[in-house]
Amino acid sequence: MVRAVMHGCNGRMGQVITGLIRADEGIELVAGIDTYTGIKNDYPVFECIDQCDVEADVIIDFSNAGAIDGLLEYCADRQVPVVLCTTGLSEEQIRIAEETSQKTAVLKSANMSLGINLLMKILKDAAKVLGTAGFDIELVERHHNQKVDAPSGTALALADSINEAMDHGYEYIYDRSQVRRKRDKKEMGISAVRGGTIVGEHEVIFAGADEVIEFKHTAYSKAVFGKGAVEAAKFLAGKPAGMYDMSDVIRF
Repeated sequence: MVRAVMHGCNGRMGQVITGLIRADEGIELVAGIDTYTGIKNDYPVFECIDQCDVEADVIIDFSNAGAIDGLLEYCADRQVPVVLCTTGLSEEQIRIAEETSQKTAVLKSANMSLGINLLMKILKDAAKVLGTAGFDIELVERHHNQKVDAPSGTALALADSINEAMDHGYEYIYDRSQVRRKRDKKEMGISAVRGGTIVGEHEVIFAGADEVIEFKHTAYSKAVFGKGAVEAAKFLAGKPAGMYDMSDVIRF
């Protein structure tokens, strides 16, 4: 049984993950960390990571960027593996995470969804066949009307996985309205749609002569990211020091 600490346990994703782990026989929550203690949990909750004296095999982090420095210091000192799910980290924090990975296992990924990360692997194979055959490649991502960044980090990660498989031969095009010319064979269009309460949709289109192949992932709730984080935690527990990502979790 993997013993986990939930860093940010009383936030929205922390509570989602608490429920997922409660139903998973392979992992248990032995403690939580959160400045808000107004929720009753069936495990002890500490306001600060430094106060936590409960032994654990891994920490799952869904908190905020301001809490990451203390978390990484804690994990490095005690050599506790950590699944970093918090977004918006600074370049300095990413550097510290890489330094921490020299002392303990650190898993960080652009998207925690198992489906998205499997799709990245599939797209690499598809691009080698279809891209080489001259198929045009386009990406369309859709999110809720409160999302401020565009394109999404996941769309860029999908594009990067294709580009990596094709020796980085594609140029990303985000807007065709300013240039009147035919599409270049070595460009990859990335379009963003914002509206309603769409959790997240990503569609990759391979368009060839007289045939079109589409790959699509739809997230109906943020629970898909929680499920990926739980699987990542079970994978990371007991692993040697190093930097990991979700491609390691779904390796086949």
